[in-house]
Amino acid sequence: MQKEKQPWCCAVVPAAGNSSRMGLTISKQLISLLGVPVLIHTLLALEKAQRIHEIILVVRKEDQPAIQQQVERFSLQKLSAFVEGGATRQQSVEAGAAMAAPQTQYLAIHDGARPLVSSHMIDRVVEDAIQYRAAVLGVPVKDTIKTVDPQGFVQDTPDRSILWAVQTPQVFERELYLSALSQAKSQGKEYTDDCQLVEAMQVRPHICRGEYSNLKLTTQEDILFAEALLADAIKPSCGEADTVEEKRHPTYRKDEQ
Repeated sequence: MQKEKQPWCCAVVPAAGNSSRMGLTISKQLISLLGVPVLIHTLLALEKAQRIHEIILVVRKEDQPAIQQQVERFSLQKLSAFVEGGATRQQSVEAGAAMAAPQTQYLAIHDGARPLVSSHMIDRVVEDAIQYRAAVLGVPVKDTIKTVDPQGFVQDTPDRSILWAVQTPQVFERELYLSALSQAKSQGKEYTDDCQLVEAMQVRPHICRGEYSNLKLTTQEDILFAEALLADAIKPSCGEADTVEEKRHPTYRKDEQ
């Protein structure tokens, strides 16, 4: 029996932020995590994911040469294009989505600064999107959440059992996402979360349970936490001669040094 052909899924990776909350002069995408740049950890997970066929990378123009050098070093095969980022996240994702291959059926939008995502989780959320049209990784919140007024006083305590922290990838049918983007632009709306675009069209994304380790690197404390998680993940099997990425992504292809 012939194996059913997988729907073509293009990963759009916005990585054009200015890292202002980290107080850095370089892009956080180029920060080293145990010797490997943040963005390369991210791209290798997408490279390994079976449901991802193509990667579009959205970066600042000034960061492209350094990132290109690392992409060549790690021989990333699925990366098909660099795109210059826009003034907002929504504009950056739009620019990346516009470069997806004509046969693209699904768009998987993933933050460049979420380097600890696993290829297994990427595949699962894409499969959810194929079933539900829109899907997002998320985890139940651990802390009690308060809503607070502008003066700093507690207004309400939402029921924690129905609260989830959403992550990326967020995956959508291509035509659904492009229609939602068109509607947002016509209404003058700018969203920081991609799911909000389709929610505004009365489409409810399905939550695919993710991993708490899939954190977004926003502050310098996040870097320390990410390195600790990486070190713990590779410790049981990593010999002195092995690299971090050979253990996290044993099938990756690296150029001879």
